[in-house]
Amino acid sequence: MSDRFDLPETDFSRRDFLVAAGITGTSALAGCATSVPAAPATEERTETLTQATETDQSTPDLEKWVDEVPRPGVVEPTGTKNGHPRYEIEMREVEQKVHRDLPATTVWGYGGQFPGPTIEAEQGEPIYVQWQNDLPDDHLLPEDPTIHSDIVPYDSPGTRVVTHLHGGNIEAASDGDPQAWFTRDFQETGPAFEKKDYYYVNDQPPATLWYHDHSLGITRLNVYAGLAGFYLLRSEHERDLDLPADEYEVPLVLQDRTFNEDGSLYYPTAVPDEQDDGDGSYPERSIVPQFYGDTSVVNGKAWPRLSVDPRKYRFRILNGANSRFYNLEVLSYDEQSGETDGEGPPFVQIGNDGGFLSEPVTVDERLEIGSSQRADVVVDFTDYAGETLLLHNNAPAMYRGAVDAGQDDSEPLSEVMLFDVSDSAIERDTSQIPSRLTEVPEIPVDSVDTERYLTLAVQADDYGRPLYLLGTEKEPTGLRLTDPVTEKPTLGDTEIWSLTNLTGMSHPVHLHLVHFQVLGRQSTGDYDPNKDDIDPAGLETPEPYELGWNDVVTVDPGEVVHVIAHFGEFEGLFNDQTGDYMWHCHMIEHEDHDMMRTFRVLADDESDDTGERQ
Repeated sequence: MSDRFDLPETDFSRRDFLVAAGITGTSALAGCATSVPAAPATEERTETLTQATETDQSTPDLEKWVDEVPRPGVVEPTGTKNGHPRYEIEMREVEQKVHRDLPATTVWGYGGQFPGPTIEAEQGEPIYVQWQNDLPDDHLLPEDPTIHSDIVPYDSPGTRVVTHLHGGNIEAASDGDPQAWFTRDFQETGPAFEKKDYYYVNDQPPATLWYHDHSLGITRLNVYAGLAGFYLLRSEHERDLDLPADEYEVPLVLQDRTFNEDGSLYYPTAVPDEQDDGDGSYPERSIVPQFYGDTSVVNGKAWPRLSVDPRKYRFRILNGANSRFYNLEVLSYDEQSGETDGEGPPFVQIGNDGGFLSEPVTVDERLEIGSSQRADVVVDFTDYAGETLLLHNNAPAMYRGAVDAGQDDSEPLSEVMLFDVSDSAIERDTSQIPSRLTEVPEIPVDSVDTERYLTLAVQADDYGRPLYLLGTEKEPTGLRLTDPVTEKPTLGDTEIWSLTNLTGMSHPVHLHLVHFQVLGRQSTGDYDPNKDDIDPAGLETPEPYELGWNDVVTVDPGEVVHVIAHFGEFEGLFNDQTGDYMWHCHMIEHEDHDMMRTFRVLADDESDDTGERQ
């Protein structure tokens, strides 16, 4: 993967800088920002910040490539409401075989399966979904009651859940606000809970969306336990493109997990011992800064393989991992030696988070995909009949926007899954990759009403743990979730958000409600929000897979990423919504603690001077 930009006024490369940033935490970045200081660093906190989550626990040795990749089933409506399909999807605890040689694993699943069943909806045709909680009162994984302990009722009985349709351009009451949680049979509900039946209007471009839990303080645990699934929004236009379909269209959710000998999920409960003084003041069950599992899991199977014919396939790839980045390529693979021996077919990307790109993009190097991002790709296996291919990842666990040999010890997960290409004759492949996929209207920069300078920062909490935060130009070292709302666009406005990374690692930043366009990148040292205009022509251009509509963007250390969003209907796409929505880092450990903020979309005639979260 190519470097995204060159740092100014330095004699060493960006790659060297990124490695150094990981060693020295935010202190290395303070000199790169012209107008905004980084969070103050201490020796103790710096040590904490550079610590990837490492434990002595490891999954038992498992033979790889013995299970076939399963395909999640499609859920059917249970009835109708107001003339529209209505679904009832229950969250349950079940036992599921994740690997042939492991005992069954206890997981939490929508529809009683991990991952959950796929919802297939039609553009312009609304649906209702009632997400039903039938989970045990006690959590499957260890909670940390120090996280948002002032607003989360850890002592109350029942497991809290709330489902977010990630990528949905929907009403606030159905968005899955983290404080709209509910327990079994809705016996207890959070302060933002409004309704049992969520309404998804589906008035947006066809796309690969997904649903997952979003409960305050335990999102990382609920998603890791299995609460996630695909939501595919389709249209007649999509069908007319003659892309690979039916059995040749495969959703793939990539995740990492660690398992105990008995097959149970392992999730760490504390940072390394050297950070605990042993005086009883440190939480017994503590959140970890990041989580990286040692086992590749695809569609709920560990180290699987997928049998394919020598023809084109459409893969809807979702990074469903808690923290891990993937940097993907298909390689020729010698299964006997376990070594790669050449390039395989390239990815031809046809869509990302928000739907189709305007035209296909052949990914010349690798496909980077951060937590929660989606890549809609076509892979042509025609020339690989009888071969075995490996989906290979070279992103280190603590990702810094580049791949470096010095990071090889940082818990890489290089082998993701295999493709077995049949050598049998098949019927003629009539699918195609059209040269034009859709029209993606460009949001004009000269229509911008507001520019916001927003920071990704890190401090230390009361226990000395890293506390990743989102900040503003006035509060660059970060604000908490419960601090007053600072981003309040008006319906119909266009805004540029300049996301500035003052930490030593990459972050995938997600905005609820809206889909945005990436204008480009530049070094933090090259941009002063008080002096500099944002000229897309002068920026490092977006990666090809970042074109079109996005709801997640990766922000690397030492860089500013400028994105432009329109809040409301735009050129016949999307719809008008007002209310409270979230924006956050989608490394879920960061989201839980405390890299998440509310933004509020106001109606034209609405005033809100308090900023208080209501």
